[in-house]
Amino acid sequence: MGAGAIGANVGGRLTQAGYDVTLIDQWPQHVDAMKARGLRLSGTAGDHVVPVRALHLHEAQAIRDPFDAVFLAVKSYDTEWATMFAVRFLREPDGVIVSFQNGINDERVAAIAGRGRTLGCVITFGAGLYEPGHALRTDQIVEGRVNFKIGELDGRRTDRARRLAEIVNHVGPTEVTSNLAGERWAKLAQNAMGNAIAGLSGYGSAQLRTVPLVRRLEIYIAAETVRVARAAGVDIAPITGIAPQRYVDASEGRGFAELDAEMARRGSPATDLGRPSLLQDVLRGRRTEVVELNGQVAAEGRRLGVPTPVNEAVVREMNRHTVGEFTPDPRHLEPLARVLPE
Repeated sequence: MGAGAIGANVGGRLTQAGYDVTLIDQWPQHVDAMKARGLRLSGTAGDHVVPVRALHLHEAQAIRDPFDAVFLAVKSYDTEWATMFAVRFLREPDGVIVSFQNGINDERVAAIAGRGRTLGCVITFGAGLYEPGHALRTDQIVEGRVNFKIGELDGRRTDRARRLAEIVNHVGPTEVTSNLAGERWAKLAQNAMGNAIAGLSGYGSAQLRTVPLVRRLEIYIAAETVRVARAAGVDIAPITGIAPQRYVDASEGRGFAELDAEMARRGSPATDLGRPSLLQDVLRGRRTEVVELNGQVAAEGRRLGVPTPVNEAVVREMNRHTVGEFTPDPRHLEPLARVLPE
């Protein structure tokens, strides 16, 4: 449900692996292109054209056989209606919905589908969808790097989670996590660090950490997110492979230069060919997920009494621009620089 960058990559690869997959999407031209020419997959995982079953939303009325699993890969702001749309196609009583989304949406899915029919999956690879019918894998494929972390909401390691992991492993290395919330918040931190910054500035994934101001913003955004997650009782996982406490320490003046230098090394232009999803949305004139990313951190911070001035500033600056009527430019980061401590 949702055949954008992530949904198309997953659905296409699983179709290649012999699974019975249906792709449902809201973008008419994208669905029409997949129907007419198949789904083209390219990028760092190779170039393929895969015949897929792709449906417009209204065509789902013709679905007869229920699904064992629905992978929910829509934007966070589409969570409720998309879950309500998809849940009626689930097999009874053991069909499941698995959130493949950015943000913290598992409980929102569970409120509609039921906790017993809801799992989460944290995605850790880069993807793009820049034209109809053509999805890219944009990150460098590194042996041993996990691409999917599937987990139950209650942390149990269940047979169904393991079965789903075996299936998704056909797309990329997959593991079952007993700390879904911790992985979710780590991914939220990663998204909050890069997505809106890219959307405002126009920097691609590889460029972001080559810019000193961006790295400084990322450190403070991550530190705020770690504090909020911990205040919520979450054991937050490493963020982009770096221990969460290092961001907190750096924001308080301990080890800043060392962390900044490490982030700069990881930001080599050869590390990623893609654009963060929020930048993709800005370039296509679409609504962004800034409220569900940096805004989620800020909202939880207010609820828990944890200050989040940098995340709040990101949301404020992003929302200052009208959807579909603004052009990314590094100058849009200047108001954020003024929020950072001296």
